[in-house]
Amino acid sequence: MTARTHDAFAFACLVTVAAFFPPQNLNLATLVVSVIGADIGALIPDMDGAGNRLWDLLPAGHNMGKILRRIFYKHRTLTHSIIGIVAIYKILEWVLFKYLNSTFLDPGIILASIMIGYLSHILADALTEEGVPLLFPLSINFGLPPIKKWRIKTGKWFENFVVYPGVWIYLIWFVQIHQSELIQIFRLTGV
Repeated sequence: MTARTHDAFAFACLVTVAAFFPPQNLNLATLVVSVIGADIGALIPDMDGAGNRLWDLLPAGHNMGKILRRIFYKHRTLTHSIIGIVAIYKILEWVLFKYLNSTFLDPGIILASIMIGYLSHILADALTEEGVPLLFPLSINFGLPPIKKWRIKTGKWFENFVVYPGVWIYLIWFVQIHQSELIQIFRLTGV
């Protein structure tokens, strides 16, 4: 999937999860950081590529991307596996709970948002022809549907004109159906 499809998919997943599992407490700063966090989480699995937009946000990021590309050897390895998911979760858990001011931002909600974005990326990539190596270092790729020919070609017409708009159509439909739950979440922020 392309970055814009991952971004849209992550946002749609975040809104969906929030409607079904609303937070008990939420302030505006946590809400804003959570939306940004889901977007960043959707970019993390592709950090093994020098062209990832995440590297554009960091000083000397392009060079870091080139170094990681050499370490990972190719795209969709560790960061698209169960080992990578658990490792990123544990690293983020340690960093967020240690360094975020919990009186201002809720690190648990932000961690959940980043991981929703991350997992949405893995799910979206499972829909592509390449699939994802969930059991890395074993070279077995999993995809949905299981028949490779039925999967999406990254960046081609089906993704651009069916999947990407479909995510936004789903999001509009979902927001209308779950409007009351989502309004309750916004009311928690005091806005």
